[in-house]
Amino acid sequence: MSATLTPTARPETTLNGINVTALQGVIETVRQNPEAAQTSWAVNSRWVGGTRSDHAVEGCRIGGNAVDRRFVIRTDEPVELLGTNQFPNPQEYLMAGMNACMVVGYAAVAALMGVTLTKLEIRTTGDIDLRGFLGDESVPAGYELLEQTVTLAGDGTPEQFRQIHETVKKTSPNYFNITRAIATQSRLVVE
Repeated sequence: MSATLTPTARPETTLNGINVTALQGVIETVRQNPEAAQTSWAVNSRWVGGTRSDHAVEGCRIGGNAVDRRFVIRTDEPVELLGTNQFPNPQEYLMAGMNACMVVGYAAVAALMGVTLTKLEIRTTGDIDLRGFLGDESVPAGYELLEQTVTLAGDGTPEQFRQIHETVKKTSPNYFNITRAIATQSRLVVE
């Protein structure tokens, strides 16, 4: 059985580009039917040579319903890391993915609180020592710390902006995914 996230009929209110009425309807639907909250995501990645790879998105599932969405995300590396510098690299997409997820959260939470945003920017930075990537087990292969600066402006009070910030940090799926280890099962298929 599938659960559809369909907003209840009421007058539409939009704030920060978010249809607050529809968002409230989704929240209500999920509260009444937890099955509607279940989502599934997938990306199929394919090497296309050198440091280039393409990543196909063919859709997702929301509330048990298939949602057809077709995109190709292209990745590369800088010339200095043997790439062609045609597209962002995986680290840039990782940070962009977290930032983008949080942007949705800030816009939606502010809208639900009745706060109009006039500025929303997130800058995330981090350092990787390539020795870990190159096999030196004494050096972590990835980030030890990411630093993030979130800039918000609008008609909210400083306390409202702090509340929005804390709420987004608690509820953003990608902030959660990056700030906590995710159990991952990796299976090899040799053809």
